[in-house]
Amino acid sequence: MSSPAQPLAASLVQSVDWLAIAPPTLAAVVGLAVLVADLFVAEHRKALLGWTSVAGLAAAALMLLPLLDGDRSTFCLTGDATVCSYTADRFTLVIQFLVLGGALLAALLSVTALKDARKELPEGEYWFLLLSSAAGAALLPASRDLATLIVALEVASLPAFALVGLRHGDRKSSEAALKFFLSSVTATAVSLMGISFVYASTGTLYLTQVADRIQNVDGQLGTLAQTGVVLTLVGFAFKTAAVPFHFWVPDTYVGAPLPIAAYLSVIGKAVGFSGLILVTVVALPSYADVWGPALAALAALTMTIGNVGALRQQATRAYSAVRLLAWSSVGQAGYLLVPIAAAAYSGDAEKSIGSTVAYALMYGAVNLGAFAVAALVGRTKTRNRVADYRGLYASSPVSALLLAFFLLCLAGLPPGVIGLFAKVTVFSAAVDAGLGWLAVIMAVNVVIALFYYLQWTGLLFRAPEGEPEKHRIPAPLTAAIALTGVLGIVLSGAPQLVLRFTDTGLF
Repeated sequence: MSSPAQPLAASLVQSVDWLAIAPPTLAAVVGLAVLVADLFVAEHRKALLGWTSVAGLAAAALMLLPLLDGDRSTFCLTGDATVCSYTADRFTLVIQFLVLGGALLAALLSVTALKDARKELPEGEYWFLLLSSAAGAALLPASRDLATLIVALEVASLPAFALVGLRHGDRKSSEAALKFFLSSVTATAVSLMGISFVYASTGTLYLTQVADRIQNVDGQLGTLAQTGVVLTLVGFAFKTAAVPFHFWVPDTYVGAPLPIAAYLSVIGKAVGFSGLILVTVVALPSYADVWGPALAALAALTMTIGNVGALRQQATRAYSAVRLLAWSSVGQAGYLLVPIAAAAYSGDAEKSIGSTVAYALMYGAVNLGAFAVAALVGRTKTRNRVADYRGLYASSPVSALLLAFFLLCLAGLPPGVIGLFAKVTVFSAAVDAGLGWLAVIMAVNVVIALFYYLQWTGLLFRAPEGEPEKHRIPAPLTAAIALTGVLGIVLSGAPQLVLRFTDTGLF
């Protein structure tokens, strides 16, 4: 005789679509394998751990290919198969491609950085933390409930704190990690409080169910729901480095190993913005009148403060090149916020979100390329000042030409056609949504950014001071610079490849 508990237990069992969750799972498994292998690998063979990690990230990225056939979901409610915790749709796959591709390029930069560090960075721990963070970052865009969203966010963030402060005996690195940690923990605490308020008022954590129920909250719980929405938005604004929650960015990028600064500038943004998109457009569309104006104001403030901060960097100041890229990344975050804000006003929210995704893909490729060249120059010029790039063309013509190309892409000038197209896409999203004032502020900021990007570009081709110093480029660094260069050039020749992603399939 079967007990009545058995049918109930059977109804709670969920089938797992292992193919759907393969990309983040593979990154996590390889990370654990590298950590265990570190115990047994001899000191002189530690480089194998790096190459294993690179191969693991490449394999995780390749696991996206079988998922292109159609949307797949898993960890669904047994009573309603349409309500799931994990969905691999078009939006998920594009962001996972950006995350895993960006992590792969950061790993290639790290192979050289760890070799140059001369045991200042513990290799096994470094690779484990990088792969763990990448796994969390790849999980986040697939999350379709608030609990999974926060877990993924923290799995991506917690290892990043340790990576920033991992360098032994470096006070600058420790201070950067502490500042990053405190700001991020504050953001998480605020987000968790906001999410708990949303859960208390709706009784669910699933994004689609939240979207339905939060419109019909009882009058007594209305204030609680509104407070939860505001706190959740504030928490994600921290994660996206939007002004005024950006103060940790410059010092963190300077204190972190350069590959980790590159990783944070692209993957950190992808995590923050994909989470923000899921919370606002999918879970809280009925509160568009709250988050729309808030994000539009944040976008205007972020792009302005970021570009003015980059403009104020002195070429002779220590680490000014990294600081300029850090402030530039804050400015770029403002551009990325524009289409999300536009989604609140637009009749076609999917197209607006697609503009953010397209811009993120362009920004990811060229910003990682700029950091790759900065890593090359930083091998001989440890203070990595903008002034150190003077005459780079005389010593390393290909690197100088590619850095000039990356900077022109970020500025939105030809021959960086992909940068121009991405900016036009974002600009048109603002205009179509009726946010003409935001489009004007964006245009002004693009002009401000032109000044410091062109100033740095011009410095590359000036006569060097003294004898040109030849740069020997290690193979992993060569691969990273070449990959980003080829990607940027191909996309500039065929920008429609990126613009195809304006159809995200989120709705």
